[in-house]
Amino acid sequence: MAFFYISSSKLALLVLLCFTASYLLHCSAHSDHHGRHPHYASHNYRDALTKSILFFEGQRSGKLPPNQRVTWRRNSALSDGSALHVDLVGGYYDAGDNVKFGFPMAFTTTMLSWSVIEFGGVMKGELQNARQAVRWATDYLLKATAYPDTIFVQVGEAGSDHACWERPEDMDTPRSVFKIDKNTPGTEVAAETAAALSAASLVFRKSDPTYSKLLVRRAIRVFEFADKYRGSYSDGLKNIVCPFYCSYSGYQDELLWGAAWLHRATKNPFYLHYIQRNGQNLGADQSDNTFCWDNKHVGARILLSKAFIVQKLQSLHDFKSHADNYICSVIPWTPMSQAQYTPGGLLFTMSDSNMQYVTSTSFLLVTYAKYLTSAHMAVNCGGVLVTPKMLRNLAKKQVDYLLGDNPLKMSYMVGYGTRYPQRIHHRGSSLPSMVVHPTKIQCSSGFSMYNSQNPNPNILVGAVVGGPDQHDNFPDQRSDYEQSEPATYINAPLVGSLAYLAHSFGQL
Repeated sequence: MAFFYISSSKLALLVLLCFTASYLLHCSAHSDHHGRHPHYASHNYRDALTKSILFFEGQRSGKLPPNQRVTWRRNSALSDGSALHVDLVGGYYDAGDNVKFGFPMAFTTTMLSWSVIEFGGVMKGELQNARQAVRWATDYLLKATAYPDTIFVQVGEAGSDHACWERPEDMDTPRSVFKIDKNTPGTEVAAETAAALSAASLVFRKSDPTYSKLLVRRAIRVFEFADKYRGSYSDGLKNIVCPFYCSYSGYQDELLWGAAWLHRATKNPFYLHYIQRNGQNLGADQSDNTFCWDNKHVGARILLSKAFIVQKLQSLHDFKSHADNYICSVIPWTPMSQAQYTPGGLLFTMSDSNMQYVTSTSFLLVTYAKYLTSAHMAVNCGGVLVTPKMLRNLAKKQVDYLLGDNPLKMSYMVGYGTRYPQRIHHRGSSLPSMVVHPTKIQCSSGFSMYNSQNPNPNILVGAVVGGPDQHDNFPDQRSDYEQSEPATYINAPLVGSLAYLAHSFGQL
């Protein structure tokens, strides 16, 4: 994420105002005939699913495997971790830059895993690709958590990285390593990492039980560290992680979210008791309606509601009510609605990377609809009955807008459809590949391409950009990182929604 052209102080204020505004706006799959859409599909959801997963291969850091499908990428950052004599090679670049940020990478992993957990059963041939995308992340997270009571949470310095426009293969900016530990806690990123490892353990429970057990054991240890040594990583590492991935919602949401995932992964009553004992203090009943890499309250409510709706765990009854309140807040035709939509019908939460809220909300809608359908339930929104079908239809409308059913008739997924963003804010995509230009492109030399109006030479297939503004406008400018930058956490929840839609329209 290249924020180098705005001062850090101004950007920090801008991001804080955006998050404040967003909070005021309120920041194993089964085939189900109830979920089928009888009408003609306006999109090839299967093709979009394939591309949404392929995108992650374009974001890979480290040594690429022989079966790498995004062939214009090459090995990069092969000495990551050496600054502290540890192996931190691998993982994902979060967006259009070359830094590895642990907090959004962990959230990406959790959401990609949740997509597979809920809808992997209908992914058919894409299931293995989705699992590989999860594993590329978890292999890295296992390295980052190899030492007890320590997590390596970032590789690279955002300031120096953003001052360059260079390919990851050419990187010569400092690959400094930053960590949290007992003395410098970071509960948000630790608990999110525990959530990611727990969720991923469910992805591999049947296909690789040994790896699954390794993941869940590590998750237990990491969550214990997160809970025991409480403190915000935005305090201890403020100059490193802010303003890029500061935590504005606090760490209480991640503790609830992490415990929820450990409860689902382990079935250990300890985590259920933890949730019952601490849920109120951790904000279980907060009325916000944003779900993103920073704020997990809504996701935790939906996740925990399953235990009540499907498994009839009466002690979690309140989470069904909290989940219903969230649903009512985003449904535009209910008296409890608090969400804003563009004239073209897109959920609009904030100007910076708004599509992340669209994809995360759409995923929660189809997932909650799945839970409700299994128990023959609906949601009462101030006297308005909202059925699972209504939730699915709203999710479909959001995904269809993303894929091209919008005033500009533009797909916001690169490589999908006939018209899509040409000048995305992404270093590797915008500069000549190593195949075409094998000699090094220096730090500042890349800005000639950055400032040009030429289309990106390398198509980052499947990348979903930040998207249009509140008036459905999209300038397609490389310098406009708010609207033109893709990110792993935009795609991760979309994978699940696309799998559901592709299946429900008979495309899988």
